[in-house]
Amino acid sequence: MFDNLTDRLQDIFRRLRGHAKLSEKHVEEVSREIRLALLEADVNFRVVKEFVARVKERAVGQEVLRSLTPAQQVIKIVDEELTELLGSTSSAINFASHPPTVIMLVGLQGSGKTTVAAKLAKHLKTNGRHPLLVAADIYRPAAIDQLEKLGQRIGVEVHSDRVKKPEEIALDAVKRAGREGFDTVILDTAGRLHIDEEMMDELVRVRERVNPHETMLVVDAMTGQDAVNVALAFQEKVDFDGIILTKLDGDSRGGAALSIKAVTGRPIKLGGVGEKLNDLEDFYTDRMASRIVWMWDQLTLIDKAQASYDQEKAKKLEEKLRKQQFDLEDFLDQMEQLKRMGPLDQILGMIPGISSSKLKNLKVDDEQIKRIEAIILSMTREERSNPQIIGASRKRRIAAGSGTSTQDVNRLLQQFQQMQKLVKQMGKMSPRQLGKIFPFQI
Repeated sequence: MFDNLTDRLQDIFRRLRGHAKLSEKHVEEVSREIRLALLEADVNFRVVKEFVARVKERAVGQEVLRSLTPAQQVIKIVDEELTELLGSTSSAINFASHPPTVIMLVGLQGSGKTTVAAKLAKHLKTNGRHPLLVAADIYRPAAIDQLEKLGQRIGVEVHSDRVKKPEEIALDAVKRAGREGFDTVILDTAGRLHIDEEMMDELVRVRERVNPHETMLVVDAMTGQDAVNVALAFQEKVDFDGIILTKLDGDSRGGAALSIKAVTGRPIKLGGVGEKLNDLEDFYTDRMASRIVWMWDQLTLIDKAQASYDQEKAKKLEEKLRKQQFDLEDFLDQMEQLKRMGPLDQILGMIPGISSSKLKNLKVDDEQIKRIEAIILSMTREERSNPQIIGASRKRRIAAGSGTSTQDVNRLLQQFQQMQKLVKQMGKMSPRQLGKIFPFQI
């Protein structure tokens, strides 16, 4: 989403690298360029004006730190001000001291509320909670069926009633949660194609009946400045505690994300980063700011790795590397753990120096990975442990079993031989050196 803004900022920073110190003229030029970059990113003009004024004041008023070049100084200031703009502290969901916690989702039709409800339930379930989904949208065709199917996919129960009013359905669900031990209730309320009094009155009735601990506005980040206008309308009529931005992985210019907190005063708490039901993440303002400035979100990458990486397997792998016993079974296992971290293009996008614009030229071939898996899974355990025994007849059998060619099998075996040479070198490394390769076991 922020690729264009990131590229513009990087161009600005690049121009400063040849200067020994910042002058007022430099700051004026940089301020003008940052203003244009933010306006092009569809950021609210009042927000841009205040943001640029703060950057300019700090850049002129601060002594350039000895350890930083002028470019690094400006990067530091912009990074800190972006963090402040997005919300100086990341806000988590407020859970009730006495369950169930009631979370009410509101927003326009088409913002993705129903899918977000399921994603949020999956997110909370992954983190040890026991959620109950509530189908309180009784108007949109098939809305209840959609939520029930999503609930089945993630193993979360759905409370529904096709006769009662939304506020009655919500109250019944809260009572059921108390009886049956659900610690979180997620209300999927109805939306409209536009703001209207009838919808707002209904949301007010639901709020008054169940008194939710969190009211979350679901906003489509792709709608740009319209998202800010929608947020202001909901804030005036219903009010809300936090924001869930969907489609943060999209190709919009990012204006909604950079404007909505400053305009409404309400924090962005969660962000949708993909179409899968596990593609909902906590919104860390400092990390998002760093991604805009540096295009690097190392902490999120580490979080993903820690969530998917098996500690025991990591220790066993390290021991195998020391003994130079890395085989195709281990290789397959490493691929599985990498896949659990998410799509490879997203993972690569979190690594320093690799932006989405560069990924367009770097083909991440998921089909090739699937072929490699199929080839290894078509081998016997003995063949995975001792690839050297795989002769011509075995290669033909493996190719037939995996739906590939013998050339594909040969290519994989050649690549694995090269990897084994690398493993031999790794076997001679010190514990400290290996720790840099396998940091997630610490």
